[in-house]
Amino acid sequence: MTATTVPVTTPAYGPKDAVAENRWVGLWRIMQGYRFTYLGALVSISISAIARMTTFLLLGDLVDRVLAQGHPESSVLVTFALGFVVLAAFEGSFTYLGNRMAAYSAEHITLRLRTLLFDHLQRLSFMYHGKAKTGDLIQRVSSDVDALRRVFSEQAIGIGRLMLPFIINFIAILALNWQLGLISVLMIPLIMLTSVYFFKKISSRYESFQEQEAVLSTTLQENLAGVRVVKAFARQEYEKAKFEKENKEKYRRGKALVQMHAYFWPTTDSMAWIQMLIGWGVGSSLAINGTISVGTFLAYSALLTQIVWPIRNVGRLIVQLSMGLVSYHRVAEIFREDVEPLTEGAYTPTGDVRGEFNFDHVGFTYEEDAQVLHDITFHCEPGQIVAMLGSTGSGKTSLVNLLPRFYDYTSGSLTLDGVDLNSYPRGFLRQQIGIVEQEPFLFSRTIRENICYGAGREVTDAEVEAAAQAAAVHDVVLSFPNGYNTLVGEKGVTLSGGQKQRVALARTLLKNPRILILDDSTSSVDTETEGAIREALEQLMKNRTTFIIAHRVQSVMIADVILVMDKGRIVQKGTHDELLAQEGIYRQIYNLQSRIEDELEKELSSVGL
Repeated sequence: MTATTVPVTTPAYGPKDAVAENRWVGLWRIMQGYRFTYLGALVSISISAIARMTTFLLLGDLVDRVLAQGHPESSVLVTFALGFVVLAAFEGSFTYLGNRMAAYSAEHITLRLRTLLFDHLQRLSFMYHGKAKTGDLIQRVSSDVDALRRVFSEQAIGIGRLMLPFIINFIAILALNWQLGLISVLMIPLIMLTSVYFFKKISSRYESFQEQEAVLSTTLQENLAGVRVVKAFARQEYEKAKFEKENKEKYRRGKALVQMHAYFWPTTDSMAWIQMLIGWGVGSSLAINGTISVGTFLAYSALLTQIVWPIRNVGRLIVQLSMGLVSYHRVAEIFREDVEPLTEGAYTPTGDVRGEFNFDHVGFTYEEDAQVLHDITFHCEPGQIVAMLGSTGSGKTSLVNLLPRFYDYTSGSLTLDGVDLNSYPRGFLRQQIGIVEQEPFLFSRTIRENICYGAGREVTDAEVEAAAQAAAVHDVVLSFPNGYNTLVGEKGVTLSGGQKQRVALARTLLKNPRILILDDSTSSVDTETEGAIREALEQLMKNRTTFIIAHRVQSVMIADVILVMDKGRIVQKGTHDELLAQEGIYRQIYNLQSRIEDELEKELSSVGL
């Protein structure tokens, strides 16, 4: 049978297509597939602006005719009235069309961007997720992507909505009187320079605000995830103080951001009003002197508002756009992270693996100068059970994390069935390996869905129940009112620790892997249940290579090879009997645990239990 790999859906438009060092180029790339629609929105806005400009010119012409003729003919008034109606219809229709196309483009771009971002996060390495903060990632997928949505729906199109009317109306004023045209833009350069100055200031303060909001989100997420621990240790006041500290810091940074906005608006408003007063003053003087007609002055006054306030609002949009560009930078940072290649591998396996591992002086380093595993050497035949015993931090979990290539070893040699492990595609390895973690994670779904999660195929109810029976959880599930359709809370909070572990074990059993990794998988169950699970595991482990991480000697006694680890090294290696015959850590642990169990049995006997 030819081995299959984890399917990878590659969109026609990928994350790397959006990333660019220049943020403007990056935003243009994100618009791929919707650029013509967006340009259509700009064309519609231009037509709307032309219709509005023509309305003002028509109004000036009407005023001049009324003043010149006193009582113009009714046919003339009807013609002007029809003209106003047609222009209003044009302006309204194309404004609606432009807004609709801009909104359509923005929402679809955002939909694609958020999906791509989520997909990209799923494919990033364990190393990345080990360093990244959950709250910060949530902030980028939600708040920052929403800020980009506003860029496309409001700000980018808004600049076109303001600049195009400015150009069109400025040309119209020049056509009326070139002197008025020049006077009408005296303050424009100063307004734009002021906007650019505030653009830089607000950008830095907004980025600082977003970073602190991410810190606050992380604090909240950690508190809610660990609410049981908080309550168990009565640390509500401590958590409140910690949250209040971060919240005050967010308030401080938010206040600094708002202050910059508060300085910006009155400054640009004052400049805009000065420009309006200058224009009206000069225009009225020309009208009084007879240089221009009253109708021309009326049209000019209306057109003047269409070039001054748009430029002032362009400044506003530039400031808001600066915040969107900060969000683009934060999103692009994620896209620049290389995804974990699941299908790449020099060796294309056929059939299932046998499970023969050979560690030859293997070393592993998370970061420079932080060696985690040192000179790991041992051999594992197909179907053997390898157990690891050692204190917390001794490197047991790091060692088994090399097997599915969650991390790649950094020195030595590690082979699977005689082939270098790094030659196998990661997706293939992870299909062959089943993992039951010490702290299993369950999704906020039904028990059935959690058990079926790792199968990667359609499964029958009989298969689900068989896996649950093997994991000694079937009777427990049937005791719930909704049985296998019982919804578990977030992270399986509605189940006990032992129940969660058994559901996770059933999930792995249903996957039916060739290689098992059991990370202290019976640590949260009682002795009777542990015996039932161990009996099921002994059947499952037949002809499968199994790696067991445990803290109790009783859990590793059946292993073919026991590795005693300390500070990332194998300090003892052998079977249970061989290790008991040696002086060392294994015998010390065995004697200590045996003494504790003997004393516990005596105490229970003394109280009649």
